[in-house]
Amino acid sequence: MTARYQSLLFTPSVLRAQEQAGSRSAYENFLAKRPEDAERADVLGPQEANFIAARDSFYMGSVSEDGWPYIQHRGGAPGFVRVLDEKTIGFADFRGNRQYISVGNLAVDDRVSLFLMDYPNRARLKLIGRARVVETGNETDLLARLTDPAYPGKVERGIVIEVEAFDWNCSQHILPRFTTAQLRPEIDRLAGRIRELEAELAKRSGAEAPPG
Repeated sequence: MTARYQSLLFTPSVLRAQEQAGSRSAYENFLAKRPEDAERADVLGPQEANFIAARDSFYMGSVSEDGWPYIQHRGGAPGFVRVLDEKTIGFADFRGNRQYISVGNLAVDDRVSLFLMDYPNRARLKLIGRARVVETGNETDLLARLTDPAYPGKVERGIVIEVEAFDWNCSQHILPRFTTAQLRPEIDRLAGRIRELEAELAKRSGAEAPPG
């Protein structure tokens, strides 16, 4: 966990909860080592950049003007979330059910929280930042960087997020899940082995059959 992540999310009520649970001292010791980092936005390193670039989906939380939290799933081809630089990510926003709740929320509060999951490897990256909407027809070069021409989804806009902080969560309680594409090589290998065994069994059966 970065110092910046702590400084933004460890509010007084969170600190009180940690005190009651007995976990506060461990976090205090961590923050005391680099207090200056609490004031600087986090920088995405190679580990974060590679992890983000490999994702085919994530969950994004925003806040309504009435203060209600809202979470939305976003998906696309692997790599649809682009790391634009060490402090910025972005993605093409495809047409969905046309409720536009996230877009409306961002018009009044640009703060977002992202959960990026790697279920097979039981890893997750939490990221918070400030998002802005890039409408089609504007910043065409930027939108082109966010768009995959091979993906069939209709792009309605781009979302660009300036990263404030991130945290790698532990793997506890993450149950492994696999997509069809991830399972396909093993399925094909097993199917091939089954065909080999069936052919061998048929050959043996023919050789052992009594003459007619």
